[in-house]
Amino acid sequence: MRTSTFVVTSVLLIAGATSALAAGSEADFKAAYAAAEAANKEAGSLRNQWTVTASALAAAKKAADAGDFDKAIASSKEAEALAKASIFQATSEKEAWKALEIR
Repeated sequence: MRTSTFVVTSVLLIAGATSALAAGSEADFKAAYAAAEAANKEAGSLRNQWTVTASALAAAKKAADAGDFDKAIASSKEAEALAKASIFQATSEKEAWKALEIR
């Protein structure tokens, strides 16, 4: 559990650090949003979508509609990181529960 928390925290910190490096354009937003949606779709196929990912995607769309592409890209990258963390959780816990089974 601690390892997955560490991984999630690390992914979110990396996503936040990379989003502040450059001003973004609409094309950058569309690419970041598409990557986030793809990761979220993969998480959905594993039946492990997090609600915070959907919130981050909605925030990204709202910021883009307002023309704030820097914020939209940051929210998209956050959503992608969250989706990837949910994918990691689903795959790592797929077999890990067996170690907790009482025998």
